[in-house]
Amino acid sequence: MMSFKLGDIVVVLDEDLTGVVRAVHDTHVSIETKDGFVLDFPYAALILKPKDKAFHSDLMSSDEVADVIAQKAEHPIRKRPVKKTKQGSAPAMEVDLHIHQLIDSTKGMSKHDMLNLQLDTAKRKLEFAMNKRIQRIVFIHGVGEGVLRLELEYLFKRYDNLRFYDANYQKYGSGATEVYIYQNANPKN
Repeated sequence: MMSFKLGDIVVVLDEDLTGVVRAVHDTHVSIETKDGFVLDFPYAALILKPKDKAFHSDLMSSDEVADVIAQKAEHPIRKRPVKKTKQGSAPAMEVDLHIHQLIDSTKGMSKHDMLNLQLDTAKRKLEFAMNKRIQRIVFIHGVGEGVLRLELEYLFKRYDNLRFYDANYQKYGSGATEVYIYQNANPKN
């Protein structure tokens, strides 16, 4: 098994994703993409990106492609039986919409401005997930007065190709909504 360290830049095999290692677990590695999403992958699905390549560089030389193919041949991904859930087995993308997670200071912002920033962020992340064919996304909105939750539901209802429901209570409490995106439908907008 390949070992990874925090801060390593990795490439996801069989996907067009590159990221920085943010956490190393027993069975998987959490990476942060250049778009700011934290996703989990098994060790065998990742390889180290060559040190001389910048994080945002998407082009690889033919030598680097050959190295990736060689690393993939050395460490084939073993197919293990995976317990599939009703929503699919891929880990959900998480988006924390708490205002302090989105900006450093709310000084000079009204509640309306903050709500608009949260909703704009939610819409942008939802469309990113649709474009990248990510099926599950969890929006962490908190409990509060419920205004953001209601506005999110209004946003989600504008799309035909998704279903939304309360996220896992054990993991998120009652302050999160999970969205499942159907891959073969078109949005209303």
